[in-house]
Amino acid sequence: MNENQEGNNQLRRSIKGRHLFMLTLGGTIGTGLFLSSGYTIGQAGPGGALIAYLVAGLLMYLVMVCLGELSLVMPVSGSFQAHATKFIGPATGYMIGWVYWMSWGTTVGSEFTAAGILMKRWFPDTPVWIWSAFFIILLFSLNALTTKAFAESEYWFAGIKVTAVILFIIVGGAAILGVIHIGDQPAPYLSNFIGEGGLFPKGFTGVFITMMTVIYAFQGSEVFGVAAGETEEPEKNIPRSIRNIVFRLLIFYVGAIFVLSAIVPWKKAGLMESPFVTVFDMVGIPYAADIMNFVILTALLSVGNSGLFVGTRILYSMSQNGMAHTIFSKLTKRGVPLNALLISLGFALLSLLSSLFAPGTVFLMLYSVAAIGGTIAWLVIAWAQYNFRKQFIKAGGNLKDLKFTVPFFPIVPILCILMCLFILGFTLYDPTQRLSLLIGLGFMAACYLFYYFRYGRTKTLSPLLTNQSQDEFVKTQE
Repeated sequence: MNENQEGNNQLRRSIKGRHLFMLTLGGTIGTGLFLSSGYTIGQAGPGGALIAYLVAGLLMYLVMVCLGELSLVMPVSGSFQAHATKFIGPATGYMIGWVYWMSWGTTVGSEFTAAGILMKRWFPDTPVWIWSAFFIILLFSLNALTTKAFAESEYWFAGIKVTAVILFIIVGGAAILGVIHIGDQPAPYLSNFIGEGGLFPKGFTGVFITMMTVIYAFQGSEVFGVAAGETEEPEKNIPRSIRNIVFRLLIFYVGAIFVLSAIVPWKKAGLMESPFVTVFDMVGIPYAADIMNFVILTALLSVGNSGLFVGTRILYSMSQNGMAHTIFSKLTKRGVPLNALLISLGFALLSLLSSLFAPGTVFLMLYSVAAIGGTIAWLVIAWAQYNFRKQFIKAGGNLKDLKFTVPFFPIVPILCILMCLFILGFTLYDPTQRLSLLIGLGFMAACYLFYYFRYGRTKTLSPLLTNQSQDEFVKTQE
């Protein structure tokens, strides 16, 4: 067998369990925590912020168990794009594939610019574009080399972020209890939770307003499903990652928000560029701003690294399903879909340029798709799992033969769908997000229309479930 597995265009399973764990953990911990957490506390108050993150954590759990079941039935690259194609319909698979691909491409483009801007702190005389170009070459090289090179780099990127959050919770907790002094101030204990405004200074309206921002902070947890097609022993590593990830993420996020709320009054939290820097400064950590600048830079590079990987695999999956040109299915000798990687990077760069030259037109449309792309993906994951389970039982399947099952079916997928719809619907009442939602929904409708125009209503691009025995059905999914 040659390095390309005898030309069968199959990706290699070179992502280990530790890679998958940190890939999922790192894909969720990012600028949404390091930068946006102050905005959440400022808008929702300390109690409202905790509730917002707990609700978002619940929704993330519902999504992960739904995707876990699907990923062990179909452990393929492209994940829920392929699942939607098979268990909902090719048109929905086509729509979510392009929406999710565009969402990550737009995100990756913005990360390159943001990373270059952060470097200005240390190299003020170097143009931003030089650093952006350097990071573009770096992340492209990591993704183009081998899947293992991507996974190993992401493992260390994620490790830095996780270490920073753990240290923050430990140091902040010590400051809350007075073990570490905050200047000449007495230990705050829980005074910020019962002080001016209390837990909900703006009522529950603030919780709803910030919910989309908080949900966005948790998005990226679904990346483990995209990596399932290249994961070693997916039947063992995927369930283990799901069990280990959810509660750790809740501890990290809720713990960090609790510490921030206890140390920084809610009125001040929303005015800070990074409340993490403020807290480290308050407890006297030397070079706090430089340390957090490095951590945030790592977070940006981690998102860019994961985004290129995800976009490449989604495009590869769509190519295999006949929804994109077959050239994107071609693998290098190292098992990397290089053409899909190149076009994904190219789109990210076009997105970056549109943010500079057409911010009110092209970039607004791209940003709008990115803003709702993750939530739509979560909804589709739950929908696909619901359909799969119903079809599996109808075909005579036995749940005991599934390697991972969603508990409390059908409550879990239905609740997940309703929560996603509620969050999307509530954005209509927020004037700052309404236009993005409408543009994003318009793009989704255009994807459906183009699919039916291009392929027709009866055209199927992957085999759908037929009347077959349980064993045959499960075997066709492997």
